Amino acid sequence: MEILVCIKQVPADMEVRIDPQTGTLMRDGIECIVNPFDRLALELAVQHKERHGGSVTVLSMGPRQTETALRECLAVGADEAWLASDRTFGGADTLATSYVLAQAARAIMQRKNIGGFDLVLCGKQAMDSDTAQVGAELAEILDLPQVTGAVGFEQAAGGYLVLRERKAAVDQVKVQGPCVLTIGNAQVAPRYPTMKSKMASMKAQVSILGPGDMDGLEPERTGSTGSPTKVAEVCVIPHEKDAVMFGGSIEEIAGSMADVLQGMVCGNGGRQA
Repeated sequence: MEILVCIKQVPADMEVRIDPQTGTLMRDGIECIVNPFDRLALELAVQHKERHGGSVTVLSMGPRQTETALRECLAVGADEAWLASDRTFGGADTLATSYVLAQAARAIMQRKNIGGFDLVLCGKQAMDSDTAQVGAELAEILDLPQVTGAVGFEQAAGGYLVLRERKAAVDQVKVQGPCVLTIGNAQVAPRYPTMKSKMASMKAQVSILGPGDMDGLEPERTGSTGSPTKVAEVCVIPHEKDAVMFGGSIEEIAGSMADVLQGMVCGNGGRQA
């Protein structure tokens, strides 16, 4: 059983700073973590490995600092870590990111001398962008069936029985393997590393994949060049709160609040309360 888990390193604090000149995220001094949904995907993968055997490989695309997140994954049960990293990959939107991850996955298959991964897991979305597109696009590029919003899975004849979240229910979906699952609000608690596993992860190898390591990589499909999504402007919207204090009797307070609310409604298109 070969399981691939794609993870992303994201800012721990969403109160991020934007460079006013370039409109890009200022990463200096920002603490980064493994995306929470990706942590759930990894935990499900490790639990599946513990029940059925096999190997869990983690993969990410990003700058070299992403090695920190990958080592965190190694400390909680992943067996191998790979990072697709090159300056030409920078500025990628979800489509270009998915393409590089797919090419990296194929390169890993060649390095590991396996025909393919039996299961590919991704978090359903990243907390810093919330697009929920990479998993689905990765499945399309790899030409694999997919189930989105999975909260659990188990092996079944010829594939997997997947529990899929809905607003008011949980579906059971049978999918043929190999396949891609994007993991949603799975009711599992990601494990914490032990001191021993954390020390081991610091010594473990994180393998780096560049453009030259991926056979058939089309440079025009990577980075900003291969990204049809164009961001016109990025800005931080200030959050301002005005406090209004009311005094007097209950009746007087209620009347004052009604006046304020009526003023707010009337100021919105001239409608009367």
